[in-house]
Amino acid sequence: MDLMKIAQDAFATGKEHPQFKSGDTVTIAYRIKEGNKERVQQYRGVVIKIGGHGAKKRFTVRKMSDNIGVERIFPLESPFIDSITVNKVGKVRRAKLYYLRALTGKKARIKEKRVARA
Repeated sequence: MDLMKIAQDAFATGKEHPQFKSGDTVTIAYRIKEGNKERVQQYRGVVIKIGGHGAKKRFTVRKMSDNIGVERIFPLESPFIDSITVNKVGKVRRAKLYYLRALTGKKARIKEKRVARA
């Protein structure tokens, strides 16, 4: 089992990402390789699900692109994730927000949690 731990540490990116949960709006800076060129693409949306644990933890982000819902699953330990920025902290009462798939427009909005600033 010790060999397994060494292998996991080798593949771990070691990057520290901010804490976020379902309902938060996040921007992911994701590196995309096209041919021999590499660029960073910003992907901004609402986290609708966080699954897995440990090195296999992944999260699903949903965004609207020209009135079409687009969902993308990101592994949290992916080496292609440059950074994750939490834009809004959502106020939700459940962990999996699948009901957002059926909603459009203003109904699909999530209330923002008010944070007391010192």
